[in-house]
Amino acid sequence: MGYRRGYYRKDGTYVQGHFANNRSKFSNKNNGCILIILVFIAFSSMISCSESSDCPTKTCGDFSTQAQAQATYDSNRSCYKNLDADGDGKACESLK
Repeated sequence: MGYRRGYYRKDGTYVQGHFANNRSKFSNKNNGCILIILVFIAFSSMISCSESSDCPTKTCGDFSTQAQAQATYDSNRSCYKNLDADGDGKACESLK
């Protein structure tokens, strides 16, 4: 909001000065900062959700026998899906 000074029109009539709201309610100078902050919050929450995993990282090298790897794989197939490379349900087939 600001005070508009009085002025003369082209036809010679005088227009009295008055308060004028010449901004829309969305043209605030801080909208750019608020937008950046909201994008940052949304992006950081997506990253934190995608990285949050309670599954320990196990590889076939962590087991001495295939039976141990299979028991671990069977305990939680979604967590230890990297133990079954070809997707046939048998974990660490290279181990004996």
